[in-house]
Amino acid sequence: MSRTLLRRSAYSPAERHLRLTGPGRATKDSAPGSATAGEVRRREHAERPTPPSVRSFQNEVWNYWKKNGRHDLPWRKTKDPYKILVSEVMLQQTQVSRVIEKYKEFLHAFPNVETLATSKLSDVLKVWSGMGYNRRGKYLRDAATTIVKKYDGKVPRDVASLRALPGVGPYTASAVLIFAFNIPDTMIETNVRSAYIQHFFNAPAALRLNLRARIADKELLPFIEAAAEGQDPRTWHWALMDYGSYLKKRHKNPSRASAHYVRQSKFEGSLRQVRGAILRTLHLGSRTDRALSSELGIQSSELGKFEAALAGLARDGMIVKRKGRWGMC
Repeated sequence: MSRTLLRRSAYSPAERHLRLTGPGRATKDSAPGSATAGEVRRREHAERPTPPSVRSFQNEVWNYWKKNGRHDLPWRKTKDPYKILVSEVMLQQTQVSRVIEKYKEFLHAFPNVETLATSKLSDVLKVWSGMGYNRRGKYLRDAATTIVKKYDGKVPRDVASLRALPGVGPYTASAVLIFAFNIPDTMIETNVRSAYIQHFFNAPAALRLNLRARIADKELLPFIEAAAEGQDPRTWHWALMDYGSYLKKRHKNPSRASAHYVRQSKFEGSLRQVRGAILRTLHLGSRTDRALSSELGIQSSELGKFEAALAGLARDGMIVKRKGRWGMC
């Protein structure tokens, strides 16, 4: 029997923190509420899946996959749990197109879990630079250290052990189970939501309803479980996510009708932009506060954000101040 993992808790602790603070992706968090009787009646047709509707959906997904699936993504050409863990951490909050080359570069530098575990954090973050959300690189290295010390260098294949790894939340744990080990599990993320909302719910109508009536993940679960029945876990989820990605472009992102939809915050001028700039500069060598702020062109109105970025990076264990100079850990 598959385990149910809701995307509302799919982020790792680090990524949840990013969403709830300045550098997070949520500018407006749409939490589900209770709908009125009239609003519920508008989507009664989608309360339970029927065999014909499920077969129709499966056919659409598989037909799209056969003709247009992203079969050549590098992490889809391996079953190595370490490489899949790397890809899933990279994909947590970064577009596929940006991940592809960085994934190859990262594996060239750290080809296996032992190499990553014994590498300097500064070297890991240097390779990670440009991906954003640099804590992911740190936590990935921490996870590799745990895997080497606790699991003899083998990525665990049970959800509890995976979720205990630094930076691995329920979604990432589920993805590793499915894509590395082909173990059935239930994942919900934005592409999956788009596919089910578009097919089984009237997404345009749902968007017109007030926030309280938008579609909660628990309403999708019967359809998700029915459609996954009898499918190859690994390939089905590849196909499903690709189909959902396509629908988001064709239908103006049906996942906006989800009660859990959040909007990506702007990068320009954000705290995470400052954090990234600080790390890139400190990779070149240590700096005093004054030298660092001058080199980054920090204005007086931005000093608060600059100081918050320094404090956050130090708290996250990525930089340290020694004798009045900031440097990489």
